[in-house]
Amino acid sequence: MINYLSTLISASPNHLITYAEYMEAVLYHPELGYYMKKKEKIGRKGDFITTSNISDIYGRIIAKWFAHTCLTNNLEPVFCEVGGGNGRFAHAFLQEWQKSIKTSLTYIIVESSSYHQELQYELLKDVYSIIQVESLGELESFEGVIFSNELFDALPVHVVQKNHGQIFEMMVGIKEEQLYEVKVPIMNQELLTFLEVSGIELKENQRIEIPLAMGNMLEQVSQALTKGLVVTADYGYTNEEWEQPARASGSLRGYYQHKMITDVLKHPGKMDITSHIHLDWLIQKGELVGLKVLGKLRQDEFLLKIGILKELENHYDPNPFSEVSKRNRAIRGLIMPSGISSYFQIVIQQKGLNFTHQDVFIV
Repeated sequence: MINYLSTLISASPNHLITYAEYMEAVLYHPELGYYMKKKEKIGRKGDFITTSNISDIYGRIIAKWFAHTCLTNNLEPVFCEVGGGNGRFAHAFLQEWQKSIKTSLTYIIVESSSYHQELQYELLKDVYSIIQVESLGELESFEGVIFSNELFDALPVHVVQKNHGQIFEMMVGIKEEQLYEVKVPIMNQELLTFLEVSGIELKENQRIEIPLAMGNMLEQVSQALTKGLVVTADYGYTNEEWEQPARASGSLRGYYQHKMITDVLKHPGKMDITSHIHLDWLIQKGELVGLKVLGKLRQDEFLLKIGILKELENHYDPNPFSEVSKRNRAIRGLIMPSGISSYFQIVIQQKGLNFTHQDVFIV
């Protein structure tokens, strides 16, 4: 990877690349990129954990919510998961559908990594038939739900910083196989436009990530969707939260062997890189491309509203290792104020529909 980066940077203007270009290379290069490699990334042997990999209850409760939403709102039972990873969410969703819902369903996974496509196929081939595509562009006149869990936080971002009243873009260079950061006056007008339109006012010495790729992804989602819902589960900050002193250094981080790495130039191609998404911009940009927001809730609040407490087993089992006990602990972990769900937001948007907040947030 370092040789590839050296060539990429040397061929770039001023021998520098943006953080977005760096992330695109180290995360998504077809052969060398972290997400594209044949390497376990999620779970104990990987570098990070996701909600759907803690327990199957997450996928199962979303399946029940989706079935209820389709039934009560005359929505097509077509579910598209963008960025399916190792397939654990889809496996839980489809098992629940097969067990308790038992109606027709079309399940599509958009996945660009051939390695993850293989993992998904092997895990799901005996559970339920799925359709695998590599990009949203392969969906035509889609009707149904487009769902993503921790997708936008993994997209490339630009990094800017305010010094002496001027906005600079942070760039990446290389010398003797060592990557380094340097700031330059902003040349990309889109970055300044983002700050202006989003309404974020940077304070002196504050740095922040600018998610142009997220805006592009939302455009692709809207282009693919004719009628239906867009459900986004991810962690992020509102504009008000971005402007708090605690956010002064931005949110760009790496995760390597379950350890947080603040310097994302380390371990290129071997480490997950992530940033908190701009929640207000997700909604604002969505409106601009035809995705009307229905609401935003913290994930634990959303799960409570759609009936996760109904999943708790009523009887006590003294065996802490029983399936009942493990299931109940997982449910409590998803709804406790200090649990993983407290860090996530659920944003639901619609297109071609006339749903109300109550139609999708309360079951």
